Amino acid sequence: MISLDTHTPLSALQDFLESNKWLNPNEKISAVSKPGEGNMNVVLRVKSNQRSFILKQSRPYVQKYQQIEAPLDRIEVEYKFYKAIQGAAIADHIPAILAFDQENYLIQMEDLGQCEDMTFCYGERRISLPALEKLVGISEIIHNAVNVENFPENRILRQLNHQHIFVLPFMEDNGFQLNDIQEGLQELSLPYKKDAAIKTVVNKLGDMYLSKGNVLIHGDYYPGSWMQLENEVYIIDPEFSFIGFREFDLGVMTAHLLMATMDDSSLATVMELYKGEASNSLVSQVAGIEIMRRLIGLAQLPLQRTIEEKDYLLHLARKMILV
Repeated sequence: MISLDTHTPLSALQDFLESNKWLNPNEKISAVSKPGEGNMNVVLRVKSNQRSFILKQSRPYVQKYQQIEAPLDRIEVEYKFYKAIQGAAIADHIPAILAFDQENYLIQMEDLGQCEDMTFCYGERRISLPALEKLVGISEIIHNAVNVENFPENRILRQLNHQHIFVLPFMEDNGFQLNDIQEGLQELSLPYKKDAAIKTVVNKLGDMYLSKGNVLIHGDYYPGSWMQLENEVYIIDPEFSFIGFREFDLGVMTAHLLMATMDDSSLATVMELYKGEASNSLVSQVAGIEIMRRLIGLAQLPLQRTIEEKDYLLHLARKMILV
């Protein structure tokens, strides 16, 4: 397996891409850069004398947290997700896949340009209604995908995600130093980690997450996977996708909408916009769990909130879990 990064000599990258037949006639690589901070994988923007494209490669670990092992074949899951929804009504909202190299765990895809991920909404404390309508509509089309009979189980990555969503945040002694993130957060977290009623629901939904469902889901449907360029939105990073339950995507979306805007009507807004059949209570429970794991788990967000605001969010999350 060849490992590509920004330090790979341009001549070596040129030779590799030519041998893979991934370049046009007379195309010459001129620059390589990082289009942004990838969490799971190595992502490169490659510029040539003819165009710009993206290379994305998985490693046997999480790129952002390299002490955490992760399955190499997650890049194949991402490739198959894009293939499953190719030709659907959301084709304009996903990057085109140009090529896939299974041996080197590498995808070549369209460069969407100078997009930015939508994590800016945490700071702005808002998301526009047109953008939200598109994001909910895209999720519905994903859930209605039909070419998914042989979609990968993605079991190993789901087990890793399960630990960080449903297990570790709710352990009293999990090794996370929450006061290093914000003074008082550790003490704030303890009542929720000790709450037996919360843990009963969390364990039930954790089992559901690990079970096979009946619809294709994105699996990580939050602002870091949403890209915006002017008035258009795009969806990326579906390596956590699998055949699951639609309420998981909707709950994660609701949680981040709520954390960004601090508007407790976020659940009602998402459920009103979503035209498919979904359980309001299940979306609520997933959203509550997602809020808790983002506030008192390892996967922290660029979320500047006072300890009082986090207290409010955790209290609200408990109510959503125990709905």
